[in-house]
Amino acid sequence: MRVDIYSREEAQGKHTYLAVPEGKPIPEEATNTDWHAEAQHVEIDDGQDTLPKYHIDQPLAQIGAKGYAITGVSAQF
Repeated sequence: MRVDIYSREEAQGKHTYLAVPEGKPIPEEATNTDWHAEAQHVEIDDGQDTLPKYHIDQPLAQIGAKGYAITGVSAQF
C-alpha cells in the first residue's frame, strides 16, 4: 500500500505524523489541526509493522481500523 504522509509541529520542536492512503483526503476527525504535506507515495509493505521515520506503529492496522495512521501519543522522538 502507498500512503501520503502529513506532519504537524508540536511543543518542543517535535512532530506528529499522519499517514493516509495515497490520494485520499485527510479524514474529517483529523482535519481540525494544521497538517502539512511531508511525503507522498510512501510504500508500506504488507509485513511492515512500523514506519520508524514517522514514529507510526502498526500503520496498516490503523488504516484498516480508522482510515489513517498516526504517530502514537507515547512515541519517543
